[in-house]
Amino acid sequence: MSEHWARTVLSMYRFAGAAAYPLIGPYVAWRVSRGKEDRSRTRERYGVAGRPRPPGPLIWVHAASVGETIAVVPLVESILAYGVNIVLTTGTVTSAKVAEERLSDRIIHQYVPLDLKPAVSRFLDHWQPDLAIIAESEIWPMTILELGARRVPQVLVNGRLSDRSFSSWKKRPGVAAALFENLAHVVAQSEVDGERFRALGARPVTVSGNLKGDTVPPPADELALGVLRRQIGARPTWAAVSTHEGEEDIAANVHLALRARHPGLLTIVVPRHPDRADALAEQFAAMGLHVARRSSGDPVEPGIDILLGDTIGEMGLYLRLTEIAFVGRSLTSQGGQNPLEPAMLDTAVLAGRNVQNFREAYQKLLDSGGAKLVRDSNMLAGAVNFLLTNEAARRGMMAAGAATVAEMRGALARTLKSLEPFVQPLIVKARLKSAGGR
Repeated sequence: MSEHWARTVLSMYRFAGAAAYPLIGPYVAWRVSRGKEDRSRTRERYGVAGRPRPPGPLIWVHAASVGETIAVVPLVESILAYGVNIVLTTGTVTSAKVAEERLSDRIIHQYVPLDLKPAVSRFLDHWQPDLAIIAESEIWPMTILELGARRVPQVLVNGRLSDRSFSSWKKRPGVAAALFENLAHVVAQSEVDGERFRALGARPVTVSGNLKGDTVPPPADELALGVLRRQIGARPTWAAVSTHEGEEDIAANVHLALRARHPGLLTIVVPRHPDRADALAEQFAAMGLHVARRSSGDPVEPGIDILLGDTIGEMGLYLRLTEIAFVGRSLTSQGGQNPLEPAMLDTAVLAGRNVQNFREAYQKLLDSGGAKLVRDSNMLAGAVNFLLTNEAARRGMMAAGAATVAEMRGALARTLKSLEPFVQPLIVKARLKSAGGR
């Protein structure tokens, strides 16, 4: 594709977005009805600011969902320590809650504007960022082009390109090059990701490792944890976390297959999307299983088969209740979910084979013996049974996983070094303004 044609395609995208802008209301309303938008803050999706812009230099950090938000928290905290303002945007209600819990009022949180020119322009007109830091794989053409037109440096951190995304961009190399030339720097998660960004025209590209390895373990309410531990007592447990459709059914069938061998077995199911909990509770009941729902505060009594973790922001609680965790989106869905949080909380990690989005993390865990991949429901049942039966093997996996996460640390320091040429002038500017204010 020629450069001229690529720019024509992007211009068409720009005008199509502008034309669609007046019609986007029903889409946002539908998301509100599904609980995917905060009804009181929908105007932010159109670029209407919910807060005034603070004086002085400001960095816009964008993290799409919960995983990306957790990954950038240490990075944001490092920058905040130097007195630079940060507006953090996320795209989901759950990630907004994580931002509030982890960063509180130290940052300004906004929902990311829709990738349509009127919304993006309104957002940028108000916030006037001096630098944009984008996490992982958020490639929004209009946002990138508008930032480029305003000569705002854009840095992609913890960058990754899935197999599907890379294959899609390779079919449009001219469009990719026209977009990626706007990025001032790409800090990739792995050498594979780095090579993919370079192949698509990004320059310069450095490799940091995965920022998720530098996060702290997800927190847990100690009071709630104590109550649940007392209720569960010495019962054998295992968990299926971050599950997607179909994987909860697999977890329930594993429970049915194993409960005769492991009397008192408790299976903890934590769906990736808690809004599916009503349907899941009905599904489990139809299978003859007794369910305690965390959102209802149901006690985990001796006859309970499934603890349904249908709450937001309590992954640290659920993982501290077991030593075996199957990580979802890996058997019935593609891409996988982050295995590092379970590993750093001393659990033996199991997953399906579709873990492309976290390839490097899984490879390191597999090499060390901290994780095992399973092919199907029967293999998962066998792996859970083996780990419940063999304490030495289970504890060996737990220790290997924790050691692997410790070895993976260092991505934050490497990312901050790559950001230094962009952030340091803003730090100086912030200090000068502070001194002048006194």
